[in-house]
Parts: sequence; structure tokens; C-alpha cells
Amino acid sequence: MTPDTPTSSLPVLDLVVLCLYIVAVVAFGCWFVRKSSTTSEFMTAGGALPGWAVGLSIFGTYLSSNTFLGVPGKAFGANWNAFVFSLSLPIAAWVAVKYFVPFYRRSGTTSAYENMETRFGPWARTYAATCYLLTQIARMGSIMFGVAIGLRALTGWELSTIIIITGILVTLYTLLGGIEAVIWTDVTQSIVLMIGALLVLGVLLFDHPDGPAGSIQFAADNGKFSLGSFSPDLTTSTFWLVMLYGLFINLNNFGIDQSYIQRYHTTKSESAAKRSVMLGALLYVPVSLIFFLIGSLLFSYYNAHPDMLAEVTAQVAAQTGKAASELGPADIGDKVLPHFMTHALPSGAAGLIIAAIFAAAMSSVDTSLNSSATVILCDVYKRYINPNADEQTSMRVLRISTVLWGIIGTGVALAMIGAASVLDIWWKLSGLFAGGMLGLFLLGLISRKANNAAAATGVITGVLVLLWVALSPDSRLPEKLQSPFHANMAIVVGTLTIFLVGLLVSRFTKSAKASQS
Repeated sequence: MTPDTPTSSLPVLDLVVLCLYIVAVVAFGCWFVRKSSTTSEFMTAGGALPGWAVGLSIFGTYLSSNTFLGVPGKAFGANWNAFVFSLSLPIAAWVAVKYFVPFYRRSGTTSAYENMETRFGPWARTYAATCYLLTQIARMGSIMFGVAIGLRALTGWELSTIIIITGILVTLYTLLGGIEAVIWTDVTQSIVLMIGALLVLGVLLFDHPDGPAGSIQFAADNGKFSLGSFSPDLTTSTFWLVMLYGLFINLNNFGIDQSYIQRYHTTKSESAAKRSVMLGALLYVPVSLIFFLIGSLLFSYYNAHPDMLAEVTAQVAAQTGKAASELGPADIGDKVLPHFMTHALPSGAAGLIIAAIFAAAMSSVDTSLNSSATVILCDVYKRYINPNADEQTSMRVLRISTVLWGIIGTGVALAMIGAASVLDIWWKLSGLFAGGMLGLFLLGLISRKANNAAAATGVITGVLVLLWVALSPDSRLPEKLQSPFHANMAIVVGTLTIFLVGLLVSRFTKSAKASQS
């Protein structure tokens, strides 16, 4: 069996549910075309949206198909170590509410990177915008690939077909409806996703041969609820390593990620923007816990049904070319939940779950498309090509950019076909690209003495360190020259390097100037 070979066919009832949902969401998103005729409406919804809706949109952005499939896959294959990432979110949200939201609301700029130019010059703005665009390409690719894995098991459609359809539909309503379509469809899709997750959880708990207590006990006996080692070791995925990684990634999201900064401007007031951040962060923690619980209970369920475990293992073996005996829980983790949906859910329920997975993907990709188009307009086109672009030209650039980024994201998803873990891919790529932005942002925000030369030196040094940490495990460097840190430490080490080197150089250059005067 090749990776694109269909594994099942979808019953008519489930297919109807899926198609009705897709049509409804796309039509709902396109309906907002009447409210996205200007650049202000397309990028910030005219600053007229309620904070609770924006908060659910932030929550929906976190709940991508990477969460729906990748998180249960991690819990099935290992434990709850990755859940520590969720625990870091409220801490980062508190920092955002106290410092980041007021900073951006009072700056009055839609672009998250215009302030970089004011602080350090045009190169800093271009550098940050480039890092962001690369991050979104990786994000869209991993999300659409993740949703394709789940839908393929349920529908029997080819991965490439699902990816292309997803890319076309989400690009269509984002193109027509702008940020308001993004936010309100995110609200709808977040609700559908939570309903789908609770349905899967209920079946896992009450359809287990030993009942809910037996299912939970078996998972606990096999360490599936462990948060990982608490030792101060940064070479493996310990509790503290994931906490550091999560804290830095989420500070990056709230502090310098255009898709979040843009949302701060869509609310009616600064206080509403603050409430939206806290709502999105606090809601994600218990919901992500549900997905980890699903992964742990899947481990119990499949061990109680060895025939089903053997079947999904055989499928993965055929796809990867490995012997079934060589595959462990970590190798099949991402494939178990789709298999469970196909074989264990009651008739008609699969359609709702498919809709939930599709919702998770679209609620994240639409955000990336809209924010990327905004960056291209504000930080590329108006900065370097046509600073005095009129409204009509600006809208044309926004729409063309949305389509272009939809095509690129879809292409990256197609290139990911055959990868093992969706969540691992996303964590590695996001840490690599995001680390270079956060250090520069913090340097400019915290240190008033940091100058252009110090920032540039810090960025160059930090990017080299980022590449060294992130790519060492896959490099041909001698063992003594490889990074001793886990790859997920790339954003932590890179951010601190940029910040500390920038501080050091600024102090050194200031001392040198003082001695010359």
C-alpha cells in the first residue's frame, strides 16, 4: 500500500454531514464579503468586534488539526510531556495582557513589524517579516498535511486531493471575507471541534471492555499520564525543557506574531483585547487536556483490542516500508485516532468528527492567510514598492497575496506527505523561524540603549546559534561539535543569544564612544 492508497470509504450519511458542513462554513465566510471592501475592514474588521469572539478565534488558532491529530498521537506514543506546553500558555498570556497588548494598541500600527523599523531600521522590519512569513508557510503546510491524514483514513480519498481541496476552500472564504470572516468562522469551528472531541472521548471511556475506570487505570499503569522527567536536563524532552519551549513560543505568538497582533486591533477597546487574550489562553488548557486524555485512552482501547492494533500497525508498515515488528507506539501514534474514527464510532458520528478536523484546519489556515497578506501589503509592498498605494491598489495586493500564500501553503503540505509526526515537524520549524524574531523584539522593548549595530550583531549571532541547535541532530558534524541541547531548545537559546549579545554589544559600543569623547 502506498501513502496515497485509500483505506476506507465513507458511508453516505457521514458524507452528507461533511459536505453540508463544508458548504455552510464556506458560505458563511463568503457572506462577510460585504464587510471587507476596505483595507481596514479586511485587516482589522474596523476595530468593531467583541472581545469574546476574538478570544474564541485565538483559541481556535491554537486548536489546529495539529492538536486534533498530533496531540493524541503524542500521548499514545509517549505520555503527557507535551501537555506542559499548554501549561505555559496562561503565563505568556499574562505577560501579553500586561505589556504587549497596551504596546500595540497604543502604537496604532496594523503591522507587528513597523515598530522594528522605528527601533532598529528597515533591515529589522524586513528580517522579522521574512521570519514570520516563513513560519506561516511551515504552519499552513503542517496543518493541511495533518488534516489530510485524518480525512484520508475516514474518506479513502488521496492525501493530495484532500490537501488541494482544503487549500482552495479556505483560501476562497478568506479572500472574500477578510479578518471578520476568519474570526467568526473560527468561533463556529471551535465549537464544532470541541463537540467532536467530547464525542470521541465518550466512546473511548464507555466502550472499553473494562469500563472508564479500567481504561484510565491501564493508561496510568503504562505511564501515559506522566508529564515527563523533572530533572534539570536540557538534552531530552523533560518537563522543564517543554515549559521553556512553550513559554518562548507563546511569548513569540503574543508578542511578535502578526496573526495575534492583528487581532488586538479588531476589538472595540484595549480592555476587550486583553480579555480576548486571556479567554483564548485559559480555554485552551482544559481542551488540550481532553486531547491528551483521548491519546492515553486510545492506548488502553487498542491494547484491549489487539486485532485493531495489529490492523493499524500493518497499515503504517505498508506505508513506511518497515516491518510491523519494528514499529512501536510512537511510530503509529498519528494514525490511531483516524483509524479509531473509522472502525469504532457509531454510524453518522464520523461525519461530525471529520467536520471537526476540517474545522480545526480551516480555523488556523485562514488566520495565516489573512495575516500573511497583511504583512506583504504593509511590510513589503508599501515599504519598498509603492508607499503611496491607494485603497484600490492596496485591496488588490491583499487579495493577490491571499491567493499566493494559499498556493504556497498547499504546496508545502503536499511536500510533507510521508512525514512521521505532524506535531514534531511543526515544533521544529516554528522554533527555528520564531526564535529569530522574539529576541530582537525583546531587545528593542526592554533595552532603550540597544542600537542598530548591537541588534544586527545579536541577530547574526543568534541565527547561527539557532541553526546549530535545531539542525545538529540531522547534521554530519562531528559529535563533539554538535549542540548538546534538545532541538526544541532552539527558540530558547536563539532568543537569549540575540537578546544578551545585543545588550553586550550596545554596552561595549557605548563604552567605546564614551572613551573617545
